[in-house]
Amino acid sequence: MEYEDFVNAVATRAKVSTDQAATLSRATLETLADRISAGQAEDLAYQLPDGLDDHLRKPPPLRGQEHAQSFGLDEFVRRVADHPAIDRALADAGVRAVLTTLREAVSRDEFEDAMAQLPKEFRQVTEPVGAGGRQRRG
Repeated sequence: MEYEDFVNAVATRAKVSTDQAATLSRATLETLADRISAGQAEDLAYQLPDGLDDHLRKPPPLRGQEHAQSFGLDEFVRRVADHPAIDRALADAGVRAVLTTLREAVSRDEFEDAMAQLPKEFRQVTEPVGAGGRQRRG
């Protein structure tokens, strides 16, 4: 998936402009990088296009400090909303749109590995995707 395709998909899902979608994508991916291990964030970043991948990459941690921060979905959305130009309502829709688009942009295994590091409530915010086997359509 190319950068423009990712941002356009987020814009469509969140019903926002492409500029807002780019901002939401950046904020959500940066927050996700705080929430999952650095190794998993790097694995996801490797599969994302230029312009999105760097938002998952953090400066190298000190040896032995690869642990993710622990917080739930509400705190995740609040952290996204803390970014300039994003309010709580926009953050909620944006997180849903970005996570759903991320699932389409990376391999199923990488997405599942990332989701395994998050509370189950995160699975509830990703929309079913028609492609790829197990997911059911509503």
